Amino acid sequence: MNSGSLTGSITQARFVQRFRSAGRLSSVGGYMHRRLHCRFGLIAAMALLACTASAFAASKKGEDQNVRSVQGTVTDANDNPIDGAVVQLKNTKNLQIRSFITKEHGAYYFHGLSPDVDYELKAEYQGLSSPKKTLSSFDSRKQAIINLKLDKK
Repeated sequence: MNSGSLTGSITQARFVQRFRSAGRLSSVGGYMHRRLHCRFGLIAAMALLACTASAFAASKKGEDQNVRSVQGTVTDANDNPIDGAVVQLKNTKNLQIRSFITKEHGAYYFHGLSPDVDYELKAEYQGLSSPKKTLSSFDSRKQAIINLKLDKK
């Protein structure tokens, strides 16, 4: 057993001697330095990514403050709320139309509206319709309330 361990240490000594003469043993420290340098670079990149993500989230939060909503109630001529009426919201800038089917008590709600655009609202239900009402870009309310009353077409 001693001869085996002696052989192993001689082999190890020859290995060290060969690599020292070739200048490769000192490069082991260089290898560790490169790994640490790479890790620090990775950590710095992750920190930058986290800062960018938080800045993006803050900018999105600011955008949420620049939106508005409109809500209201759809009623018939006798002021009874209408469940199941279709309320249409038309963007007058790009002509996009969004629809909402009224819920209990005739309530409707549209959110995420641009404050720089005029919107037209109207309601329809079983052959009845409401006159068009406009939510103006000059209306500075963040939550506008516009009630719609159904009349005969």
